[in-house]
Amino acid sequence: MIDVVALGELLIDFTNVSTDCDGYPTMAAHPGGAPANFLAALSKFGAKTALLGKVGNDTFGKLLAGTLDQAGISTRGLVMAEDVFTTLAFVTLDETGNREFAFARKPGADTKLSFEELDLSLIDETGVFHFGTLSLTDEPARDATYKAVAYAKEKGKLITYDPNLRKPLWANLEDAKVQLLWGLGQADVVKISDEEVEFLFGLGVEEGARHILAHYGVQLVFVTCGADGCFFMNGRASGHVPSLQGISVKDTTGAGDIFGGSAVWKLLQLGKMPGDLTESELRDVVSFACTAAGLSTTRPGGISSVPAYSEVISYL
Repeated sequence: MIDVVALGELLIDFTNVSTDCDGYPTMAAHPGGAPANFLAALSKFGAKTALLGKVGNDTFGKLLAGTLDQAGISTRGLVMAEDVFTTLAFVTLDETGNREFAFARKPGADTKLSFEELDLSLIDETGVFHFGTLSLTDEPARDATYKAVAYAKEKGKLITYDPNLRKPLWANLEDAKVQLLWGLGQADVVKISDEEVEFLFGLGVEEGARHILAHYGVQLVFVTCGADGCFFMNGRASGHVPSLQGISVKDTTGAGDIFGGSAVWKLLQLGKMPGDLTESELRDVVSFACTAAGLSTTRPGGISSVPAYSEVISYL
């Protein structure tokens, strides 16, 4: 039995560590990709996980496959492609300290994942199916995502979703909005950022969460607000949990994904339907996830930055 299967991108994040005298960044390579970061948190805390994805049969692809193995994430559903290169993401900081993204993905291997390449037996074996939207930017990965989600829903799996908007990857933002909204209509549990709520609906955090619950059939919404923590809401309860304080933030890459994976891990421990959770239970879930995500920002990377369970508990 597999606890969680995710579909989507596995890539290399190059993050800025310094800038030379000509203004060019010196970068460090880290394994990443939102679904992979999400699964890394679950695996670190003891869940059995697997990734459905595609990388190039190249140096970076082989490194990433090894990283998944080391993280305890099954690579049974990972396709190694001969004809496309592993996707690369470059994360730099603008003059205000905010992250800017650039991608070597024209195409990248993750966009070329087809439905015929999916090992559907992994979905058969899991209780939870997770997806994001980077697999919705291009074909054939978009079609593969549509069909995989439909297959998971038909099999009665709990569906979790992270819109994870990366504007540079979309040909136009209207298409991005259509695809992000499609994802909301498929999910039982949603982890969405305050910026994504604003992009989709022009609403604030609480109003946006209420709108999603009322119009998309979602049972539970987490709206992450960066340094301001997370607002949560289901049909029974709502509230806000602050972010972890007193830490030295070095790299926020993957923090939202690690929040999502940590929250789903706690949901698995509770063993209840997301819509049935009480305020106390939800506060426990979100406090754990905020702490794990906060600790991940004190070290570089995504997959490699997930804290140990004992470290999270000590901070709690």
